[in-house]
Amino acid sequence: MTDIKETSTNFANKQVLADECPEAYATNIIGGQWTLVICSWLLDGKLRFGELKKRLPNITERMLTLQLRKLEENKLIIRTVYAEVPPKVEYELTEIGYALKPIIKALENWGAKHKILVEGL
Repeated sequence: MTDIKETSTNFANKQVLADECPEAYATNIIGGQWTLVICSWLLDGKLRFGELKKRLPNITERMLTLQLRKLEENKLIIRTVYAEVPPKVEYELTEIGYALKPIIKALENWGAKHKILVEGL
């Protein structure tokens, strides 16, 4: 996962659009390939890294780590580290992360309907 260069026109356009349009701002935060999938698994409660990895078999450990860091940076999840050996780390949604539930469910329903429509063509 690479970031857009802050000096690029693409970055500037994205920034201006996000500043002026709440929908664009939101999609910049939750629009990644794995973001909503990770959040949907966390809707059921806390999960450890290994549990998330098992539920997302096609994601690499590096990508999962990057996505979890981004979600934490954007205040959608909380990472709790327990002082144990071996270390225990749990991830859970924040209040604003849980607020995504109706959006995730609506996208799930829309996606299922759209898939049927497209496959029917």
